[in-house]
Amino acid sequence: MLSKKEIIEILKSNNDDVLKQADAIRKEYVGDEVHLRGLIEFSNICKRECKYCGLQCSNKTLERYRMEKNEILLYAKRAVDMGYKTIVLQSGEDEHYKTDYMCEIISEIKKLDVALTLSIGEKSFEEFKAFKDAGADRYLIRIETTDKELYKKMHPHANFENRKKCLEDLKTLGYEVGTGCLVGLPGQTTESLANDILFFKDIDADMVGIGPFISHPQTPLKDAQNGSFELALKVMALTRILLKNINIPATTAMETLNPNGRIIALQSGANVVMPNVTASEYRKKYELYPNKICIHENGDKCRHCIENKIKSIGRTISTEQGFRKK
Repeated sequence: MLSKKEIIEILKSNNDDVLKQADAIRKEYVGDEVHLRGLIEFSNICKRECKYCGLQCSNKTLERYRMEKNEILLYAKRAVDMGYKTIVLQSGEDEHYKTDYMCEIISEIKKLDVALTLSIGEKSFEEFKAFKDAGADRYLIRIETTDKELYKKMHPHANFENRKKCLEDLKTLGYEVGTGCLVGLPGQTTESLANDILFFKDIDADMVGIGPFISHPQTPLKDAQNGSFELALKVMALTRILLKNINIPATTAMETLNPNGRIIALQSGANVVMPNVTASEYRKKYELYPNKICIHENGDKCRHCIENKIKSIGRTISTEQGFRKK
C-alpha cells in the first residue's frame, strides 16, 4: 500500500520503474491474457455540458445520431460473430432511451451469451436495478476527478456527490463497477491525481480507465494544453500496483497521443482493449476528442489489427468473459 506522499513523489519523478513494477504485478495477478471487449457507441446525443467533451450539448457543429434497438442488436450480433465475449454499450446521456426500452435491449443482448457493460451516465438507483435485473453485468461511470472544485468547474449543472452515489449504488446492486479519471485537466494538481488513485482503492473499483485530457476545438477548453501521455501512464501503473487484480483498459486516448500508446499501456499494467465495432459513419460522429484513432476502419479490421499487436508482444487473446478474479 503506497502512501499519498509516495504516490505524489512517483508522479513527479522522472523514474519509469513504476511501469515495470505494474507490468510484473499485472502478469502475476491477471496473467498474460488480454480481454477484448466490443464497443458499440449507439448515441452521441448528450444532455450534459462537460467542458472537456466534444459530445456536450452546447456543441452545435456536431452531427447527432442515435441507433434504435434493432440496429444496436445487429452490431451486438456482429461483435459476437467476431469472437467478442463482452459487449460495451456506450452513449451520451440521451434521455430517449427510457428504462423499459433499455431493458429490452439489455435482455436481447444477454441472449447472445456475452457479458454486458453499460456506459450511459448517471441514473437513479431504480434504473440501475432495472438494468441489473435485465442482465447487465458491469457499469462504467468515470469520476473524472475527485477534486470537488475542479469537478464543479468541469461539469456545469452536475453534482459531484451524486456521481459518487451512483458508484455506491452500483456496488450495492452487485455490478462490476468501472470508473476512472482524466489526466491533465486544466487546474488539476499532482495531489488531486494521487487522491484519484486512492479513491479507486477506497471504493475497490473492479475496472479503472485512465486517459489523458485531449482538448476539443468545439469546447470551452479548446485552447488548453493536452495532458501528458507519460503522466497518464504513471497514473494507470500506480492504479495497477494498488488494485492488483482489477481490469484496466489500454485506452484509445493513449494511442491518440502516442502511435504505440495501447501497446505501451499493455506493457505498463493494462490487460483490456475495447475495439470499436460501430460502423465508421458513426465513429467519426462520436467525437469525445479530436483525432480519435480508427474512425475510418471497420470492426473486422480493428480486431485484426489489435490482435496482431497483442500477439507481437507475447500476449494472448482471452476466450473468457473477463470478470475480475478476486
